[in-house]
Amino acid sequence: MQYRGLNELREAYLAYFESKDHLRLPSFSLIPQNDASLLLINSGMAPMKPYFTGEQEPPRHRVTTCQKCIRTGDIDNVGKTARHGTYFEMLGNFSFGDYFKREAIHWSWEFLTDVVGLDADRLYPSIYEDDEEAFAIWHNEMGIPSERIFRFGKADNFWEHGSGPCGPCSEIYYDRGEKYGCGKPSCTVGCDCDRYMEVWNNVFSQFDNDGKGNYTELKQKNIDTGMGLERLAVVVQDVDSLFEVDTVRNIMKHVEEIAGVTYHSNHESDVSLRVITDHIRSTTMMICDGVIPSNEGRGYVLRRLLRRAARHGKLLGINRPFLVDICGTVIRESGDAYPELVRSRSTSGR
Repeated sequence: MQYRGLNELREAYLAYFESKDHLRLPSFSLIPQNDASLLLINSGMAPMKPYFTGEQEPPRHRVTTCQKCIRTGDIDNVGKTARHGTYFEMLGNFSFGDYFKREAIHWSWEFLTDVVGLDADRLYPSIYEDDEEAFAIWHNEMGIPSERIFRFGKADNFWEHGSGPCGPCSEIYYDRGEKYGCGKPSCTVGCDCDRYMEVWNNVFSQFDNDGKGNYTELKQKNIDTGMGLERLAVVVQDVDSLFEVDTVRNIMKHVEEIAGVTYHSNHESDVSLRVITDHIRSTTMMICDGVIPSNEGRGYVLRRLLRRAARHGKLLGINRPFLVDICGTVIRESGDAYPELVRSRSTSGR
């Protein structure tokens, strides 16, 4: 498997699905449009709900994006662990009433094995427990032995995030090796340790959730694929966590320089370095998209992230305004993919 930087992986994914007749769209704003159910965009499909439900006609029935996302449900764990973050990029290929399970499964496997070069023997698909159609594709067409196909229930393999389109999933896990495992004899796909990492999630979006647990069939069957870009980069670059991925690590190095500390030197400073690195990515992207600090809504989310990052700067001994300087590094690392960062430099950073 060849080393690839995060920016290179993003481009490889989008170019691959362009070759499959998908229209490449730029990331939507983090501020939801005409969607009161969300404060901030938290998944690749969230901005395209009207296309999934059939309320609006998409620009093309095959689309691919890399979407900026913010999730703050685990904010109190950010920094304490090496796996939690509030900002991430979600790679996605979408079908609005066009292709369905067969193509989605075939292309996910082809991209991971042929394009990225992951070892097929270290990849394990999972399916929703009673999705026999997906099982047949994996087993009969892809040649995956039945014992390597894992069946999980609704909590794991049925994707829904609030109201809107949802459906059963077929995920792909990568075995990172024993050094990331928990050591238990029972350790396998689905274990809570870091050995088996989910790198791909094919969502077969065929239902609409009204937010109250009522499901109706959508007018059209859709594909909503989600793959965390940072997570894929962790596997490809063979690093321990998202904070070790090249572009994220470059941001953290800037924080280290300002604070005069080194990552992995002690637990307390590591926590602060991770908090600042994650939160400056989130806040730079949010400010770029027009979010401003306030006492409510998404503005309060931004304010909380900024204050938390500044507090951890104090814990590192930084006694001057410094976050604006690191914004400039975020822009340099991501500006090619998100040119709006460069255009709004005077607002979001130097």
